[in-house]
Amino acid sequence: MSNSVPWITYHGVQLHHVSANGAYCYTTSHVGIDADGAPNAYGPSNTGLDFNANAGYPDGSWESVLVADPHDRDKPYQQPDGPFRGFFVTQTSLKDNISPDTSPAKYVDASKIPYIVFPGDFYRLRGTGHMGDLAMVRNLSNGKTSAAIVADQGPSSAPLGEISIKLASNLGGTNPNPRNGSGAPTGQIQYVLFPGSRQRPAWPLTATQIDDLAAAALQEIGGWSAIPDH
Repeated sequence: MSNSVPWITYHGVQLHHVSANGAYCYTTSHVGIDADGAPNAYGPSNTGLDFNANAGYPDGSWESVLVADPHDRDKPYQQPDGPFRGFFVTQTSLKDNISPDTSPAKYVDASKIPYIVFPGDFYRLRGTGHMGDLAMVRNLSNGKTSAAIVADQGPSSAPLGEISIKLASNLGGTNPNPRNGSGAPTGQIQYVLFPGSRQRPAWPLTATQIDDLAAAALQEIGGWSAIPDH
């Protein structure tokens, strides 16, 4: 039985509170695919998972997305070895407090971790949650569900619905492509967010830990039956 209460509207998307502890949900058909955090997201030959221009490189404010070379801060740092040698290191807003900034392991890998991107304006709204908070997501068109974590902040006025490559795949996407949006899951996607659910520390977590924690948070408010199916 749904206990949803209309809360606020963001860019035409209605948010509903679904529990007394601040959990809320929203549904949107918009899907944007984020590659940030993946070790092969961007590279100097523009052969990464996404276009360098989408990271603001070379003509924009790339420093907010790509890690600058500590020895020459006018250029992005290139991985010196490993399977993605030569690729840039791309940041996510959620990161650990231990690894050096130049380590891809510091950030949330979009190709392996299901995560959600919050537009800047949305993130600044009181009650929407923080980086590291957990979520459950379902595709109302095909019934596929996935746990997720809030891991990145996008452009201030962007619409809701930007998600990592892995979350897009979990929801029914086929080879989701951040460059052009092809392969994204289609239909109405519903998000249930649990503000205050981030762990201490918030990162790193494994995909299995995210699954278990988000599933427990959903069960605590009554499971999917507590969420309106629209």
